[in-house]
Amino acid sequence: MKKHILFAIIFSFITLTTFAQNRFPKPDFESGYVYPEQQYVVPNEVLWSYIDIAALVLLMSFVAWAVIKKQVRLPVTLVSVASVAYFGFFRHGCVCSIGAVQNVALALADDSYTIPLYALLMFLLPVVFTLFFGRVFCGGACPFGALQDLVNIKNYKLSKTVTGVLSVFPWIYLGFAVLFAVTNSRFIICRFDPFVGIFRMGGELPMILFGVLLLIFSVFTGRPFCRFICPYGVILRFFSKVSFFKIKITKKECINCQLCHNACPVDAIRPPYENKVKENRTKGVRRILIYAIILPVMAFAGAFVTLSLSDTLSRVNNDVQLYEMIETALKNPHETPPVEVQTFYMQGGEIEELGQRAVVMKIRFDNYSIILGAFLGLIIGITLIKLSTKRIRKHYEIDDANCVSCGRCFKYCPQNQKLKEKVIA
Repeated sequence: MKKHILFAIIFSFITLTTFAQNRFPKPDFESGYVYPEQQYVVPNEVLWSYIDIAALVLLMSFVAWAVIKKQVRLPVTLVSVASVAYFGFFRHGCVCSIGAVQNVALALADDSYTIPLYALLMFLLPVVFTLFFGRVFCGGACPFGALQDLVNIKNYKLSKTVTGVLSVFPWIYLGFAVLFAVTNSRFIICRFDPFVGIFRMGGELPMILFGVLLLIFSVFTGRPFCRFICPYGVILRFFSKVSFFKIKITKKECINCQLCHNACPVDAIRPPYENKVKENRTKGVRRILIYAIILPVMAFAGAFVTLSLSDTLSRVNNDVQLYEMIETALKNPHETPPVEVQTFYMQGGEIEELGQRAVVMKIRFDNYSIILGAFLGLIIGITLIKLSTKRIRKHYEIDDANCVSCGRCFKYCPQNQKLKEKVIA
């Protein structure tokens, strides 16, 4: 309860600071006095970029030390407060590591685009830390995850089927974000960011309401954005799975008390499971063959679906959209053309050149859509396979891919309490 009170105080302070204004109008002198023009020093964005990078490394290092070395929760909470205050409200949540995915994708696909070093580091540093220490970026350094974690009070569990189905959506979101980025059409991650409006105390009302709704859900279940929406999180899941240093609930042997499982807000602690009935070898081979058939079929089906939607998706691109608007205007000469078309003519644009760019862009959408659909088909197929299989476990184990390094499980483990009592004694 104390941490929630602390968060409320910090939130109120930042809000009041953001909206602070002069309460009384300036006096109107009759002598003709003219107020001097106020000059504001424009902050050095290069300097702030260095500060951002240093702060990110420092916060992730602090979380890694807390969850890997000390196995304590309090430093993670402090990092979360600092991240929300600095990267969230002070830096307005941008540029963030989540949105930098699009910069990296565009840089890989377009030689003419040079990715800013700042965006590249914001993307790579959490990945490197995850490869070594797990998802310490998600633990407290990410302002989006930190904000959700600070408001979390209850942890209502969702069924394995529901979480399995919802866990596919971040892959879909990531796939379309990359598709629109590599075609230089839209940066949809930035466009549909649910928390930036909250951090900036303004923005499009639907996105602000969506962010508030996510925070309300975060009170009762752990990090819905991180688990079921965040496109950067699925990248970190892969590297966390193979991280060099794994988070452990306790240094002693697990006694299967279930307390850590109940405390985990993101359901990243798997309960023991022992299959007492040994599977028949013939059935096992048959099951593997079925899986081998399902995956190619799912990939082909996904590619077919996205290819059929390619023409519609390409209209997100400005060139394709403008060319189709011009075609419509030419077919209806008696109607007033849209402003975009009038601007195109006023700037001396050539329809033929625009048409060629539109055709090239549609071909690119066709090619990338096939790759996207096949990829998403494989992801869905693998998810279905995972839902139908169970791995043998004798004790409660952390799912390294889904663990967000929040450290909530440490204090609930009786074995950790024994260690503390032993140290004190």
